[in-house]
Amino acid sequence: MTEICKAAAVKAIGEAGQEDLALIHALARRELGADEVYTFAVRLCDNDIDRDYERFDETALEQLAPLFVGVSGVFDHQWSARGQAARIYRAQVVREDGVRTQDGRPYCYLKGWAYMVRTRENEGLIAEIDGGIKREVSVGCSVERVVCSICGQDLADCPHQKGEHYEGQLCHGILTGATDAYEWSFVAVPAQRKAGVMKSARRLEEEARLGRRYLKGLRRELVRLAGLAEPEAERDLLVRVADRLEEQELLGLAKLYRGKVDRMLTPEVQLGYDAQQTDGQSDAPFLI
Repeated sequence: MTEICKAAAVKAIGEAGQEDLALIHALARRELGADEVYTFAVRLCDNDIDRDYERFDETALEQLAPLFVGVSGVFDHQWSARGQAARIYRAQVVREDGVRTQDGRPYCYLKGWAYMVRTRENEGLIAEIDGGIKREVSVGCSVERVVCSICGQDLADCPHQKGEHYEGQLCHGILTGATDAYEWSFVAVPAQRKAGVMKSARRLEEEARLGRRYLKGLRRELVRLAGLAEPEAERDLLVRVADRLEEQELLGLAKLYRGKVDRMLTPEVQLGYDAQQTDGQSDAPFLI
């Protein structure tokens, strides 16, 4: 599972209507009046290729829509109760007619509607949203896979590189299978133009990629050792077994098979000096 942060934009709305208030009341502990609530729209993430050569597929955007309802907005990804500034009460995928992505697909994005309870403490924030100062947000979510746009395999395991062209096609990662939406944050400088990945998420992704490569290497080594120790075993069976094992199991079995292989390859030296001669001959006649 990959953790993703994407940057996007804020648009002021102002006073909530009755439909908005009904949705807000489902999240609030008491009914709020229209004059108590400030609402604004957020472009959370989209299906276009970003500067890190990644994009959400439309299914992932649809999956994220209900996951973001009720999620709090914070500042600069600082997760604390005091830092919560707003909450999303509605989200849906919006398709813009005539707008295309970089690679020619119909453009769409996930739009969220957020609300704040008007207080003296957030008057400045509301003024900054209305004045266009607070314009960007960055969202945090998790996806199951990052798929290569060229071959359709897991991007961490395929030979293609993001940002490179293959037969005229730009290689990029497709974020699929949204599993969680845990926050959205006001940020000073977004990492991307419409949707982007923050450096912290990039580090997490790189660590996950290295971990997958490490496990892949352990599994390959186990299959090799098991094949040497058990030559009658089918390779496909060994591969299937190795794919189900985790690090400690792989290390334990590899150690076991390595010892067995070492014993098989170590030649036994038989000197036989203490063996009795049975041919009736001995050196006795030469003794003085």
